[in-house]
Formats: sequence, C-alpha cells, structure tokens
Amino acid sequence: MGLASRLYRGETTFNFVGRRWWGFGFSIVLLALTVGSLAFRGLNLGIDFTGGVAWEVPSSSVSVGDVEDVLSSRGIDVSSAKVQELTGAGGRRIRVQVGDQPAETVSAVRSDLATAAGVPSDAIGVASVSSSWGRSITEKAVRALLVFFVLVSLFIAWRFEWKMALAAFASLVHDVAISVGVYSLTGVTVTPATVVAFLTILGYSLYDTIVVFDKVHDNAGRLSAVQRVSYGDVVNLSMNQVLMRSLNTSVAAILPVLSLLLLGSVALGVESLRDFSLALFVGLSLGAYSSIYVAAPLLALLKVREPRWAGDVAHLKTGEAMAELGRVRRSADGRRERLDDDHRPAAGTTAPAESAATVSAVLAHPPRPRKKKRRA
Repeated sequence: MGLASRLYRGETTFNFVGRRWWGFGFSIVLLALTVGSLAFRGLNLGIDFTGGVAWEVPSSSVSVGDVEDVLSSRGIDVSSAKVQELTGAGGRRIRVQVGDQPAETVSAVRSDLATAAGVPSDAIGVASVSSSWGRSITEKAVRALLVFFVLVSLFIAWRFEWKMALAAFASLVHDVAISVGVYSLTGVTVTPATVVAFLTILGYSLYDTIVVFDKVHDNAGRLSAVQRVSYGDVVNLSMNQVLMRSLNTSVAAILPVLSLLLLGSVALGVESLRDFSLALFVGLSLGAYSSIYVAAPLLALLKVREPRWAGDVAHLKTGEAMAELGRVRRSADGRRERLDDDHRPAAGTTAPAESAATVSAVLAHPPRPRKKKRRA
C-alpha cells in the first residue's frame, strides 16, 4: 500500500519518539525568539489594556508627520504615542493612541486633527479608556488563564494520570508562549478579542492532545497484557494510528480561520477580525504541532523509567516491527492472537471466542433419546 492508503488506515510507522529532538529543537528555537522579542520589543497592548485615548482620522491626505505636529502643539509627548497607518475597504486612516488626557485636550486634538485632514470634527473617532479599567481587564485575563491551566491539569490527572497531565500542561504553555511571541514579533495590537482567541485555541490544543493520550492509554493496557514493550513503542504506535484524525481535524479547523484572516482582515480591512483570526490561526497550527511533537514524546520520556515498561526510547521498534504491535492482542480465553489486515483474528493463531463457545455448547448437549421400535 502507498503512503496515503497507510495513513488513511492508521498503519504508518513514523518514529516520532525516536526523532523527538527535531520537534524539541524547533520548539526551543521558537521559545528563544519569543523570550528575546518580549524582552526587547514587548507587546503592542491595545488601549483596553493600557488605558488612554485613541483618535482615528479617516483621510488620504494627512500624513503621520501632520498628526505628530498636532500632538506636539497640544503638549503631548510624541515619543510615547502610537501612530499607525491603516488601509482597508473603508479607505486609508490613521490611528493615534496616547496615555490618559484631560477632556479639554481630547476635544482640542480632535478639532485640530479634523482641520488637518479636511473633514468634519464628528468624522474623527475618539475612544477613551481609564488605566484602572485596563489593569482590571489584564488581571482578569491572567486569572482566567491560570484557572484554566489548573482545572485542565486536575481533569487529565483524574482521567488518565499525573504524568499525562504534566505533558499536556507543558504543551499548553508551549502554545500560549509562542502565540504571544508571534504577536510580539509582528507588532499586532493585543486586544480583548485576542485574549478570547487565546482561550479558544487552548481548548482546541487540549482536545487534540486528549485524543492522542486516550489512544496511548488504550494501547498501553492492551500491549502490557500481551508482551513487554517500551512506552516509547506504545506512544509511536498510538501516534501513527491517530495521525490521520489529527491532520483532518487540524486542516478542517485551520482553513476557515485562514479564509477569515485573509479575506476579513487583509482584503476588507476589519481589524477586529485580524486580532481574532491571527491568534486562532497561530494557535490552531501550534496545537496540532505540539500534540504530535511535544506532548506525546514528552510523555514517553516521563514514563521511560517505570519498571512496568521494558526498554528505553533509544531502542524503539520501527517499520514492520512497529506495525506488528498493532496486530497483536489478548484473546477472550487469555491466549495471544494476531490480527490480519482487516483487524480480524488471523487464521491459525487462535479461535474466536464465539466459535469456542459454540463448540463447547455442542459437545455439552445431551444425546437425543432413541425411538422405541413398534412391535408387529
């Protein structure tokens, strides 16, 4: 069978655990870039988090320099102001964001910007948010994230075991950290919509990881009853069996988000869509990647020293030896049996439980009484 057919049937034999350092190395590079960007660039927090005043100037003629001159004339420090030039379906506009200002200054700057742009004063959009409200939003977002982490870890530890909870927790932190790093590197504004998207991608990333861990849990119970294998072999087999499902769910989720990102934010210029869809796109991609290359290999490393599992991650079954693990199980009467390509007991290995029960029932059936001969 070709690769596509084996992938569809869950019969590929990729050595994910054996090549774990390829995934770990890539993640380490991304995390290093994230830390460096956060240290030197920081995040472009929106007005909802920092507090302050924002003006939006819809004009094709006014320049960034003209806007800065207006701010300077009103005693506002230009170096601390955020001036962005935006384009979209609604045309060109300039957004200006500064710290808290008195109401008189806000009104005066609005009038000056309208004069510079040659538009009516009411055409200049103004948004004002207090710094205390911004701090409150930030604290609630961080609190919600921490509560989510704790509840998820407790659930996985209860449903499976604490080592799976630790691996899933590391995968979630990995996804959030790199998603934040992308926002820092690109300079995209972090808004409340971004926080909502972060919480959404955490749920998706957790779903993909739980699918993998559930298969690992099932295979661990089945294989430990048949033969002694390393936990790395169990993880490899499970990953290959659910690989097609992971790819299908990831592609099905990413394509609509990608269309939303390209059409909504790039073509139409709707910034709220960009804030939401960019976080979703990055998070969904990272969630699919981390469940395969971070969570599962990390779980294999955490379980490698348990006496129950023989071998280590340096000597893993590959190729046909790995495929053979998926064809072996314990029969109903306690004997080991091998499954054929259609996942049925192969001929000559052991009899199915139904056949054995039928034979026993026939042999135990009492003989039929003889008919009495009629006398002539």
